[in-house]
Amino acid sequence: MLTVVIAACYVVALLWAVVKNINYWEIYKHGYRPDAWYMYFTNTINSLIMVGCWSGVYFGIKNFQMLQKEKQNALKATTMAHQAHIKMLRYQLNPHFLFNTLNAISTLILLKENDTAEAMVSRLSDFLRYSLDNDPIKRVPLGQEAKALRLYLDIEKVRFDDRLDVRWDIDEGCENALVPSMILQPIIENSIKHAISKMEKGGEIAITARAFGNDLLMDVADNGPGADIKNGQLSRENGVGLANIRERLQSLYQRNFALSIEHNQPSGVRVRIRIPYEVKDA
Repeated sequence: MLTVVIAACYVVALLWAVVKNINYWEIYKHGYRPDAWYMYFTNTINSLIMVGCWSGVYFGIKNFQMLQKEKQNALKATTMAHQAHIKMLRYQLNPHFLFNTLNAISTLILLKENDTAEAMVSRLSDFLRYSLDNDPIKRVPLGQEAKALRLYLDIEKVRFDDRLDVRWDIDEGCENALVPSMILQPIIENSIKHAISKMEKGGEIAITARAFGNDLLMDVADNGPGADIKNGQLSRENGVGLANIRERLQSLYQRNFALSIEHNQPSGVRVRIRIPYEVKDA
């Protein structure tokens, strides 16, 4: 390509030199004609330099446009991969919850507690509709997220009856704060699985949210038997819930978040989340 461009520039420079010389002779020398034919090609080097400069500018602009387009395509591909990763993390719900719920509904039907089974099916339907309808890329108000969590906890209360007590403490000003959808559900599920299910009675989960400066602080705490926590991490193996949450928060907020796991007092586990306090634009 470079050879073709150089050859084309040289040919154009020759033709331009001839045109310039003839134009100069016709206007300023009143129809002068040189004795030697090669005189028509004088000043070809100057013409070649000019054509070369214009060609360089042209190819420079085209190359810049091509690089910009490739950069946009790369950014678009990165964004699509980023969104797909978030969606994958968001839809990675624990199938044990669905299995246990359907098993509880089946038990209620066998016991002919049809009203309770029907209410449980209705709550399960509403909860699954919420989890599937909301775009994982977008964030939702905390008040809306709390309604979905109440559906989930109502289902679990049918399973555990009086063994599960839920305490809500969400500041009124935090209702409109934007949070990733279903961000607290895996934490609550872990509390039910590793704390409430091991207690004969008196199990409690406390869910709190409050604003602190430019941050939103959310806590989920249980009063279960506790867990082995090392360096702010649980020592349980094969757990994906908290790792899932950490990856989602990192994808959405980069480094502007915090996720900590600590011992609750007098017993149990407390999970704290800090994210930027943001509200939906009117």
